Amino acid sequence: MRFRLFLCALLLLAGLSARGQIVNRLKVDAPTFERYAYGRMQQYAPSNLQLADSLYAEGVRSGNDKYKCLALSLEFPVRFAEGDYARMDAAVAELKSLLDGRKDVRAFYFQTLHEYCQYLVHIGRSSDAMLEARAMRRLAEEEKRPLGKMYAFRIIGLIQSYRENGHLSIRNFLQAARYCQEAHAEQDLPNLYILVAQEYIRMKHFPEAEQYCARAEAYQDFFPLIRTKALITRACLYNAQEDWAAFWETYDRLNADPLYAVQADRDERFALDVNYLRSRGMLQEALSRADSLSTPKDRYAYKHGLYADMGAYDSAYDQLGQLVEEKDSTYIKVQNEDLAILDAEMNNADLRAQAQQLRHQNQNTILIGFIVMFAIAFLSILVAQWQLRENLDEMKRKNGEILRARRAYQQALDAKEAENAVKIRILQSRKSNTVRL
Repeated sequence: MRFRLFLCALLLLAGLSARGQIVNRLKVDAPTFERYAYGRMQQYAPSNLQLADSLYAEGVRSGNDKYKCLALSLEFPVRFAEGDYARMDAAVAELKSLLDGRKDVRAFYFQTLHEYCQYLVHIGRSSDAMLEARAMRRLAEEEKRPLGKMYAFRIIGLIQSYRENGHLSIRNFLQAARYCQEAHAEQDLPNLYILVAQEYIRMKHFPEAEQYCARAEAYQDFFPLIRTKALITRACLYNAQEDWAAFWETYDRLNADPLYAVQADRDERFALDVNYLRSRGMLQEALSRADSLSTPKDRYAYKHGLYADMGAYDSAYDQLGQLVEEKDSTYIKVQNEDLAILDAEMNNADLRAQAQQLRHQNQNTILIGFIVMFAIAFLSILVAQWQLRENLDEMKRKNGEILRARRAYQQALDAKEAENAVKIRILQSRKSNTVRL
C-alpha cells in the first residue's frame, strides 16, 4: 500500500514537472494540461484509455476540439501497445481530420504524426511512415516550420535504422537535431541524442555511443523523462560491451524505476530481460522470454545466440537460417516499399499537378465568366442608354408635333378672331348708315 502511494505521488510529481518536456502545444487550460501531461508520463498504461474517454467527453460537451485531440493522442499509444492497430489508425485518422488545415496547432500536428510514424515503423509499415514523413516535410517547407522538418527527418532516421542503414540513420537524426535547435524545441534534443547513441551501439561504435548518451544525460535534470530513457540506453551499451557489473546495476535501477514500465515499450523491456538472463547464465529462462518478442527478426537473432550458448547447434543453425530468410524477406519488402513509395509519390505528384491545372482552369473560368458578365452588363447599359435616347428622341418628336399643332390651331383661332372682328366692324358701319337715312 505504501509503495502504491509512493508510486502515485512520484507519477504526480513527474506529471507536474512535465511542462519542461511535454509542451502545452494546444494552449489548453492548466488543469487540463496537467491531466494530459500525467497521461503522457505513462503513455502505454491502459488507464490512459479512461483518461482519454474523459477528455473526449469534455470536448464533445464543451464543443472544444482541442480536448478531443488530447484524448486521441493519449489513446493511440495504448492501442499500439495492445496490438490493436485498426483502432490506432482510426484514432489517428480522426485526430488528423480535426487538425488538418489548422495552422494554429501545427506543432501539435507534427508531434502527433511523428509519434504515429514511430509505431508504423515498429510494426513494419515503414512505407506508410515514409509517405507521412515526406508529406510532413513538404508541409513544413511550404510553411517554413523547422519543427516539422525536425520530426520528418527523425522519422526518416528511424526508417533507415529499421533497414539497418546505420550511417544514413545517424545522418538523418543529426539533421533533425539541427532543425530542433532552429525551432528552439530543446525538449526534443536529448531524445535525438539517445537515438544516435542507440544507433552507434548497434554499429558497435562504443565511444560515439557513450558521447551521445552523455549529451542526453546533460538534460535529465530539466526533463525528467530523459533519465529513464538514458538508463535504458546505458543498459544496452553495457550489454553490448559485456560490462556485466555495470549492466546488472543499471538493469536493477531500471526495474526499480516506476516510470520504466510505462516509458519503455513491451519489446524493449523483454529484450533487456533476455540479455540480463543470458548474462546471468539463465539460458532456458532467456529462451522462454525471447519467444515473447513480437518481431520475428529479433526472436530469431536472440534464440540463435542462446542455442549456440547452450551447445544446441542444430537449433542454433535453424534459427540462423530463419534469421537469414527474415532478413532476405525484409530486404525484398524494403525494395517493394521503395517501389510503393515511389509509385505513391508519383501518383501524388500527378494528383497535385492535376489539382494545380484544375485550379488554373477554375481561375481562368472565373476570369472569363467575370469578363463575360462585365461585357453583358456593359452591353446592357449601352442598349439601355440607346433605348433611352430613342425614347427621348421620340418624345421630342411628338412634343414638336404637338407644339406645331398647337401653333397652327392658335393661328387659326387668331385668324378667325380677326375675321370676326372685320365682320363686326362691317355690321356696325351698316347699322350706323341705316340710322342716318
